[in-house]
Amino acid sequence: MKQRFSSLDVKVIAHELSEALVTLRLANIYDLNSKILLFKFAKPDNRQQLLIESGFRCHLTDFARSTAPAPSAFVARLRKFLKTRRVTSVSQIGTDRIIEFQFSDGAYRLYLEFFASGNVILTDADLTIIALLRNVPEGEGQEPQRVGLKYTLENRQNFGGVPELTKERLRAALKTAAEHATTKKAKKKGADELRRGLATTITELPPVLVDHVFRLTEFNSAAKPAEILESETLLDSLFQTLEKARTVLEEVTSSPKATGYIIAKPNPRAVEQPPAEEAEGETPKDKPRGLLYEDFQPFLPRQFEDDQGLKTLSFDGYNKTVDEFFSSLEGQKLESKLQEREATAKRKLEAARQDQAKRIEGLVGFQTLNLRKAAAIEANIERVQEAMDAVNGLLEQGMDWVNINKLVEREQTQGNPVAEIIKLPMNLAESTVTLLLGEEEEEEVGGDEDMEFNYDTDEETADAGAEPEKAKGPDKRLAIDINLKLSVWNNAREYYEQKRTAADKEKKTVEQSVVALKNAEQKITEDLRKGLKQEKPILQPIRKQMWFEKFVWFISSDGYLVLGGRDAQQNEILYKRYLRKGDVYVHADMHGASTVIIKNSPKTPDAPIPPSTLAQAGNLSVCCSSAWDSKAAMGAWWVNADQVSKSAPTGEYLPAGSFMVRGKKNPLPPALLMLGFGLMFRISEESKARHVKHRLYDGDMDLAPPAKAEKGAEKEAAVVEQDNHEDSGTDNDDDDEGPEDEKRSNPLQSGGKTHPDNEAEDAPETEKTTEPPSEQLSNLEIAPAEEPKPTPGSDSDSDSDSDREEQVETPSKPGTSTPSQSQSQSQSQPGGNKKPLKRGQRSKAKKIAQKYKNQDDDDRALMEELLGVAAARKKAEAEAAAKKQKELDHIAAMEKRRKMQERQQAQIAKHEEIRKMMLEEGVDMLDDGEKADVGPLDSLVGTPMPGDEILELVPVCGPWGALGKLKYKVKLQPGQVKKGKAVKEIFERWS
Repeated sequence: MKQRFSSLDVKVIAHELSEALVTLRLANIYDLNSKILLFKFAKPDNRQQLLIESGFRCHLTDFARSTAPAPSAFVARLRKFLKTRRVTSVSQIGTDRIIEFQFSDGAYRLYLEFFASGNVILTDADLTIIALLRNVPEGEGQEPQRVGLKYTLENRQNFGGVPELTKERLRAALKTAAEHATTKKAKKKGADELRRGLATTITELPPVLVDHVFRLTEFNSAAKPAEILESETLLDSLFQTLEKARTVLEEVTSSPKATGYIIAKPNPRAVEQPPAEEAEGETPKDKPRGLLYEDFQPFLPRQFEDDQGLKTLSFDGYNKTVDEFFSSLEGQKLESKLQEREATAKRKLEAARQDQAKRIEGLVGFQTLNLRKAAAIEANIERVQEAMDAVNGLLEQGMDWVNINKLVEREQTQGNPVAEIIKLPMNLAESTVTLLLGEEEEEEVGGDEDMEFNYDTDEETADAGAEPEKAKGPDKRLAIDINLKLSVWNNAREYYEQKRTAADKEKKTVEQSVVALKNAEQKITEDLRKGLKQEKPILQPIRKQMWFEKFVWFISSDGYLVLGGRDAQQNEILYKRYLRKGDVYVHADMHGASTVIIKNSPKTPDAPIPPSTLAQAGNLSVCCSSAWDSKAAMGAWWVNADQVSKSAPTGEYLPAGSFMVRGKKNPLPPALLMLGFGLMFRISEESKARHVKHRLYDGDMDLAPPAKAEKGAEKEAAVVEQDNHEDSGTDNDDDDEGPEDEKRSNPLQSGGKTHPDNEAEDAPETEKTTEPPSEQLSNLEIAPAEEPKPTPGSDSDSDSDSDREEQVETPSKPGTSTPSQSQSQSQSQPGGNKKPLKRGQRSKAKKIAQKYKNQDDDDRALMEELLGVAAARKKAEAEAAAKKQKELDHIAAMEKRRKMQERQQAQIAKHEEIRKMMLEEGVDMLDDGEKADVGPLDSLVGTPMPGDEILELVPVCGPWGALGKLKYKVKLQPGQVKKGKAVKEIFERWS
């Protein structure tokens, strides 16, 4: 079975990885174990996972794997240098089994070695090793590798390029192979000698490819190198064969994706399994059953194609081929581990049941034995009494205990019936003797014969001893302990009491065994669950998210799709791409709330939205605002899609996430701060027919009319809703970590904080602002500008320079100025009259002029240099020039920002015209993939029915009232627990 990459595999994988990963950024790095790493690359709408097993394989994977709870030191160092960097190149080093990843145009390089024990090495642009998976000592043909040393590439196979295939090169390779065959005894003869000789000299052609072309061209692979050198015809034929191999090699890497082939053979164990298991499990089209994977190649080798005992599976893409091959092996190993743990748990549970059964069986047997002993005493009262009287009589005579045992033993040899029922030795210290008594049935048969006491004389005894003894059967009498201090009836009563006690104990044991077995089963199940958590789960394909899952979303109780933005950029996307005719715009009645839209059915866009869906959408908007942290219930309002626009009044500019709402706002009741987290099941098309319900895109929907608006004349007003959320960036994998005193995070928001003054209502549409002052960049003299009237939604006077620079999140508005700007402008105004000198200053100035009237310019410059006045003057001039340049830069930035805002306003106006036309015509702007994903809303159910085919689980977080039909759901309320830790606890309870 193939277990690691060859040079051909490395070449094909490097080619496909270059097509798939270049321009992607490295999102994060994880370690699955000490030798397997997982790299996650991402950019918008494109995510890839790269699996690296040092020394064995490297490929993109479509299966989810559990990672280590904490990164290793090597992974932490890789994250430090490579995280968020862009991949600029992926290539193979020569024809060696080494892949090079370049990040940030070669600033950092990652080398993956697939020979020997393998290695993962990170270097800088000068190939100085920064981090590596394992240190390599210096050895024969191997340079040392450790942090701080140079990573050499010159000694790699064909690093300078692959040489051309010529007859001279082929002849030299054959000579080398012939000399090697004569000097060193080959392990195999015939074809292997030629193949191995070519593999060590013409290294760009792997042996499996050489065997393939040998069969294609029908070249005699058994020919020896020496014979080929002697025959020019064989040499030409071999040369053409190897050229064919290079052609096959070029064809493999000519396309972005190479077709991969897996060679498999039938599994003998799978043949023995009944076919019923296949019907209950996964379908054969998903994964071939009953096959053992043996090899994988980027082409179909002729040697495997001719073998009738092998089966070939083809895949589109070599990454998918390798992923299927190794993931199948991983899945088999993981499945066997899980089955072994389950079998161990079953054995423990069965052992606990058997232990309880043995205890009950022992108590039942003890009761039966005591009952038999008591019955035997009652059946042999006279014999027991005689034995007790005999022993008590000897004790009353003062006979020693040893002598009593000897006397009884002697009487037993003489056939004394009383002595024969006494079992030696007697426990006289505790006043107890053991009697051998037969049960009632036996006594009835032989009782009359034993009543006569026949004492034999010594002579008769001697004669009887001489006769051969008859064979006796097994002694079936019971050994019963008799207390000499009690009467016969009291001894029988003691055994009855023991039987009764055992019966009570049996009853309690049976009652407690049920509880004990239940506790044992719970403990074993808990141990199994913990053990299964330690084992990695069986590989599952990565679920492809639907288009609306990038937003905050849920399906209302009436079947409508509700979408909410996570930040200002997503609010813009929702408005520009998804807010269409018939949809409803919902917003909380407070600053910084999320934009929420309700998607109406495209078949009936004029149908009213039910009040319950409106209330649930308002609840989501309130919970996605600062009200969640402040634990204050707020109200919300809704408007139609045609009331929302991006066109601001003259002189105003709306930043990202801000919209203008015109007309009446329909208020919604105050919402409870109560969310729910649950799981929805995505079922197959065949299973959808079992679920009779209405969804967003069903034609026959019975919807309740919305609440009637209040009567009376309404004034038209414009409302600016500005949602300034900070960019969430990439997802944080450790969002449940951090100090306890950190501010609580909203379960639905990705971390944005709102601006305190980012919404202003009821701004008159006719309000105008003055135009910004005209600045001349070439002249520092700036005319004073009239202070304009503040516009709604404009930044406050205390805005810092950093806030003015963030144009996307909190852009500045034209026509506004701060006191600091007005002050700087007033200071730079020219033409100001100088103040007259004071009386003392005039006389002092006259004296100075009289003193230095004969001083020329050279003397003045020399004197200023000696006194340091010249340096101070130069410094002041430099500071003035820097200040002037800074003011010029600021003016240029303001002008640039003004022009950018004008361009954006022009684009917004153009977009608004197009959007207005589309609203009137009912045209949608969804992509093909998004339109295809609209239908699966009907396939999302909260509670599957028996027999449904479940394709995947989809997590959802929304208002608690909208999750009523979900089987698995948990209520969420504002608290101190972070969202990552809360979700982790939820899944632990469900599992």
